[in-house]
Amino acid sequence: MKYLFFSALAILFLGSGINAQDTALDYYISNAIQNSPLIYENNNLSKVNQLEIQRLKASYTKPQIGLTANYLFAPIISTDNSKTTFEPNSSGANNYYGYDIGASNGGEYQALLNITQPLFGSEKYKVASELVNIETQMNENDNKLNQHDIEKIVTDQYILCLQDSKQINDAVIIVNLLADQQAILKKLVENSIYKQSDLVLLNIEYQNYFSQLTSFKSNYHTDLLELNSICGIDDTSLVQLQNIELILKNKVSNSLFLESYRLDSLHLAAQQNVFEFQYKPQLNLYANTGLWAFTIPDIPQRFGLSAGLSLSWPIFDGNQKKINQQKTILLEQNISFQKNYYENQKK
Repeated sequence: MKYLFFSALAILFLGSGINAQDTALDYYISNAIQNSPLIYENNNLSKVNQLEIQRLKASYTKPQIGLTANYLFAPIISTDNSKTTFEPNSSGANNYYGYDIGASNGGEYQALLNITQPLFGSEKYKVASELVNIETQMNENDNKLNQHDIEKIVTDQYILCLQDSKQINDAVIIVNLLADQQAILKKLVENSIYKQSDLVLLNIEYQNYFSQLTSFKSNYHTDLLELNSICGIDDTSLVQLQNIELILKNKVSNSLFLESYRLDSLHLAAQQNVFEFQYKPQLNLYANTGLWAFTIPDIPQRFGLSAGLSLSWPIFDGNQKKINQQKTILLEQNISFQKNYYENQKK
């Protein structure tokens, strides 16, 4: 009977054939971090931010080249000289039905290659990219906090499984002792040294501990499946977890939480800078070359080019700039209040 329980325990833990290194705490933490949707998302967001910086540089400092084409067909019905004639591309008429020739010119044929080069865009790029860089730092700091939370959750569940395992081991020892006592007491009862009722009571105690052993095994199985689920491990095998030495570590560095408040504040300031930059004058150099004609016969002689400067400078927008500044101040006050509250709680 004694060896029966040890054999059952061996099957429970070792039947899967999994290597010992696969059942260590570090293995589960590593899988949990690797399979975490939050960490995966933040890592991708950091990559997205790097691509966004490249896009901003192209938008604010690189030339933009495009092709435009227009075709306008504006025929008229002429009644000059008491004759009604249809003119698909009129060169002139006094009496006619249709669009005003002075406005439509009878038609338009346009195919232009356009080039626009932002001037002095490096400063705007610097302001916009600073916002993206801060968002990248926020993602990285969030990842550190997420990893700490994952380590804590996985470790707690791992310890729970170890507690289940210890309960199983303790229960097996007791059940084996009771089994030995049953064999001895049975002989004593047969020799009329003890009563049959004593053996019955011992059998009841044995069944109670055996039921507890079954319950402990079930708990271990359930908690181990939960550990695998938390870590994103698709495995239902029963394995024996390695014991760990519990060392009291310092809590996650307060600097990570304080860094979150600092980055939130910098993010607000960077957003405000980007918003206010739109109120500065924007100067662009533009040029185009191609075809621009109003009558079909003139097309061969209407290829050319042009260049110039364009300036945009917002003057008044209903005090939106001032309103946004007030919003930023209020949001900054929220961050400062939360930071002070956190620091007071840690004292």
